[in-house]
Order: sequence, then C-alpha cells, then structure tokens
Amino acid sequence: MNVTTSTLSLTVADVTASQEFLTTHLGYQVAMAADGFASLTREDAAVDIVLLAKGTEVLPAEQRDQQAAGLILALTVSDLAAHEARLRAAGAPITMPLREEPWGERLFQLTDPNGVVVQLVEWVTPAGPDAS
Repeated sequence: MNVTTSTLSLTVADVTASQEFLTTHLGYQVAMAADGFASLTREDAAVDIVLLAKGTEVLPAEQRDQQAAGLILALTVSDLAAHEARLRAAGAPITMPLREEPWGERLFQLTDPNGVVVQLVEWVTPAGPDAS
C-alpha cells in the first residue's frame, strides 16, 4: 500500500462554523464545498480535512447521527509560542494553555465551534539530569 495523502473526515453539526475556524485560525483552504460538505487542504504536510453535516445521507445510516467527539487533531509545528500568541491575539478559543511535558512535548489546544479539539505541538529535547 502506498498512501499518497491523509484525510480526516469529521461529522459536525455546523460545517460552516468548523470551516471558518480552520480557514481563519489554522490556514486551511477550501478545496471544494457544497451544502453540508467542505473539503479543506493546506499546501504543507498537514492532514486534509473533510467536514460532513450530521445527518447527511452520504454516510451509512448507523453513522449519520454521530458527531466528531473524543478525538484530538494534533498538528506538529515550529515556533509554537509565536502561534499561540498570534491565535490568542486573534481571539481564537484556546482551551488548554501552552505547556511543556517532561518528555519534551510543548503544546496547547483550541476547540472549534463544534467541539473539535485541535492541538498544536512542538517537540523539544527535554533537559535531563546529564544536561549541561
């Protein structure tokens, strides 16, 4: 198998709200859109995102009323602090402030209007007991 691209498909109550959040705050661009559907992309290595309206008949009946929940869309970036400052200044809904974990992960989270959690991550070398 040769994977040529990765796409995350999210079922949400309000496609337009998530589309605006992702294009305004995270630099996604609309590749195509129709009523109850949007396909978003970026020119870098980020995962593409498809937004589907809850209840859409495109989905199998058992999936139509489900919504994106319990997942975190994690995007690894450089210059994390600058992105956090930019997003905070823009009024983006930062729902977990910038922090650093002992294993070297720096991160913060935003939550879109449909409850989709987006985590921006930057990896740093943790300072261990042998660090000088």
